[in-house]
Amino acid sequence: MSTATTVQSSLPDTILWRRKKLSLSLLIVATAIWITLEVYQLNFITVASWVALFIVTSAFVWGNFLRLLNKETPDMSGLEITEESAVEMAHTIREWVGRGVQWMLRVGAEGDWFVFARTVAMLLLLSYVGQLYDLLTLLYIGIVVGMTVPVIYEKYEDKFKDCVERLRMQRARFYRMIDEKVVRKVKNKGVGDQQKKEKKTE
Repeated sequence: MSTATTVQSSLPDTILWRRKKLSLSLLIVATAIWITLEVYQLNFITVASWVALFIVTSAFVWGNFLRLLNKETPDMSGLEITEESAVEMAHTIREWVGRGVQWMLRVGAEGDWFVFARTVAMLLLLSYVGQLYDLLTLLYIGIVVGMTVPVIYEKYEDKFKDCVERLRMQRARFYRMIDEKVVRKVKNKGVGDQQKKEKKTE
């Protein structure tokens, strides 16, 4: 199994806490990074340099210690990214970008007013939230939400579906009410004005 396929298969398990150790580790690492960079006001490049320095130093000491004990250094070829894995990851990224472009063109070109209004509202909300929080905090909030909301949804899926169905019915009634009270009145008024103009021309 390739690296890209392994990542794709393990991602849902991590998000849904089926692999509890990996999920907990991800949450702890994300929290530690956020606290380090946000609370202590450290720079990302500085922390990344410290982490890289720790890894390189540990690998150097470990390798020399094994040589002193006349032991073979472990085979690290499994950590290398193969050409096949790189091609699969590139195809996956290309599919994501293609879907995003198709979605943007569909929203802009097909003329669905409700989808367009909802998209614009979400983008405006995102721009407003971006003024309040920096990218690091938003990424951390996204990770925490991504690690909690899917689990809650899976546990209470039936209740969520009932609630969504009720909201959908209420929205359909609201759209019908707007159509009956606003849109039809505008159309009738336009037809009435047209008939008055025709009568005057006669």
